[in-house]
Amino acid sequence: ITVKIYKDGTARLEALKAGEFDLMRFFSAGDWARRVNGKRFDSGELVKREYQHRLPTGFQSYVLNTRRELFKDVRVRQALGLALDYEWLNRQLFYNAYQRVNGLFGNTDCQASGVPSAQELALLAPWRSSVPAEVFGPMTQPPRTDAPSSLRANLRQAQALLNAAGWQVRDGKLRNAQGQLFEIEYLDSNEGSARVVTPWARNLEKLGITLNFRPVDFALYQQRLQKFEFDITSLAYGGTHNPGQEYADLFGSQAAEQEDSGNLAGVKNPAVDALISAMTRASSKAELLPACRALERVIAHSHVLVPQWSAATHRIVFNSWRLSQPAAMPPYSQGEGWAIDTWWAKPLAK
Repeated sequence: ITVKIYKDGTARLEALKAGEFDLMRFFSAGDWARRVNGKRFDSGELVKREYQHRLPTGFQSYVLNTRRELFKDVRVRQALGLALDYEWLNRQLFYNAYQRVNGLFGNTDCQASGVPSAQELALLAPWRSSVPAEVFGPMTQPPRTDAPSSLRANLRQAQALLNAAGWQVRDGKLRNAQGQLFEIEYLDSNEGSARVVTPWARNLEKLGITLNFRPVDFALYQQRLQKFEFDITSLAYGGTHNPGQEYADLFGSQAAEQEDSGNLAGVKNPAVDALISAMTRASSKAELLPACRALERVIAHSHVLVPQWSAATHRIVFNSWRLSQPAAMPPYSQGEGWAIDTWWAKPLAK
């Protein structure tokens, strides 16, 4: 097996089309929809195929750094999420290739839905004063902009939340009682993210909020994340069927104070600590599920993450003249790993 590494995405795609290697997984919806074509595809040598999986969705999200004074109020954080028009992004930029993320444990038994169960309520009740009241109602659903919903209605709701939190539009800009402007910075190590962030920034501008896109080199990006020197960034958190102690690093109070921890959002809540502890102490599935579902409700209703999107398939192009594969893919397989471990080369023609 030979693995070839290309530093440039365009060069990698053209090398595949030229027959320089036999298998490639695609993460770009634009490439998959518009640029996976050519004479080798027309002849049937190269085949593009999507393989349905049942892997956890993870919680790829925009992370709001609640250490910043601007993000202390949950109403402000919710308003920012209401300005993201995911349906437009999926239609215009992603070729309808993705599904919206919601919560921490999508596509697993830990995923919360509907209203809390009796077991979840028992875990949440002692912390009623530490969590949003909405935690005791239905699980969050990301705002939508397709009918009967609309972006206009979402922005009006966001405006009401911002007004209630003490922010008013004056002279075309959102300001608090002290006259401070609502200006935030989106930090990334990739200039390509601007095409996705810019539509969000345009919607926020209608609310009087200025969102500045700040691309930096990866070393500086990593350093600023380690020191929590950012307002908003984007991260892809991996999902799991067996959540455990790692969630103390992602959302625990102690990690919020520890430089270079995984708690980029700065969550510092005794209720979250207690639920993570209950989750890690669980000795059976019956104990685990209420704890992780209650945790998911608290994080989701706290609006420290603006959920992004995930793909329900592995998108793979392969050389059908050279490679054979099993009849079916195991539902929890990782794309390239399954191919490398189980596919085989066809015998050379004599």
